[in-house]
Amino acid sequence: MKLVFAGTPEVAVPALDALIASGRHEVAAVVTRPDAPAGRGRRLVASPVAVRAEEAGIEVLKPAKPRDEEFLARLREIGPDCCPVVAYGALLPRVALDIPAQGWVNLHFSLLPAWRGAAPVQHAIMAGDEITGATTFLIEEGLDSGPVYGTVTEEIRPTDTSGDLLTRLAFAGSGLLAATMDGIEDGTLKAVPQPADGISTASKITVENAHIDWAAPALRVDRMVRGCTPAPGAWTVFRAERLKLIQVATVPDRTDLAPGELSVAKNNVYVGTGSYAVELLWVQAQGKKPMRAADWARGVRIPSGERLGV
Repeated sequence: MKLVFAGTPEVAVPALDALIASGRHEVAAVVTRPDAPAGRGRRLVASPVAVRAEEAGIEVLKPAKPRDEEFLARLREIGPDCCPVVAYGALLPRVALDIPAQGWVNLHFSLLPAWRGAAPVQHAIMAGDEITGATTFLIEEGLDSGPVYGTVTEEIRPTDTSGDLLTRLAFAGSGLLAATMDGIEDGTLKAVPQPADGISTASKITVENAHIDWAAPALRVDRMVRGCTPAPGAWTVFRAERLKLIQVATVPDRTDLAPGELSVAKNNVYVGTGSYAVELLWVQAQGKKPMRAADWARGVRIPSGERLGV
């Protein structure tokens, strides 16, 4: 089939690579978000998908909006049979959805209908799910509600951050997306409607959403930190400044600390929660680089009874 691939971040690159390497399909063009400012200089930088496509000699389309007439006209000229999508980052209008004969097929990082929305991996970790996966489905105008072509499952490990899990899903999902394109081409795959039960939504996680509540149980704190790592980053307040929490560990046998109360030993930093303590392992103070929590604590000299979140 002739394909036009739509995607933007690094997590979409494995799927693009899988389609390029498949040998069965022609990736005629790539659609990605426009160059965006990045780094201290805020200079415009192309998306990871755009960079990879240019390396492969593939035409790159960067519409400001996917309803732009110039973009739609070029898409019609290319005449794709199908448009596979991975984390493109913009809503597709009906006029665009109708152009490829086989539609737009999305690779979504959850087992639909669970965790429809922008942040399925983060929400799965924060909810304490033990199993997640990836799904290919035909895009409709609803939010991740289209009929499903296929799924692949993935265990959520006890120490997984959203970055860890998303990386594994990106590679597992790339094979699923390539197989889905094969099945659509040879007619062996038919999309099946999603079940009406088990629907949950995964809204975007904002910086404010990532503020740790020390009155929550330790397991909840641990899941919040892992789910918000690397982005947007879980955080708390220490001496009126933001302290980013990169890695923590639960300590079930430490129940003597009030929520947010700090306890510092030679090589350990503990914080009370609504149940038992967590140990801070890696933190990042405002304006500083990430560091081991014990090193941070030695530098700021924490007295007995001082609290986080105040």
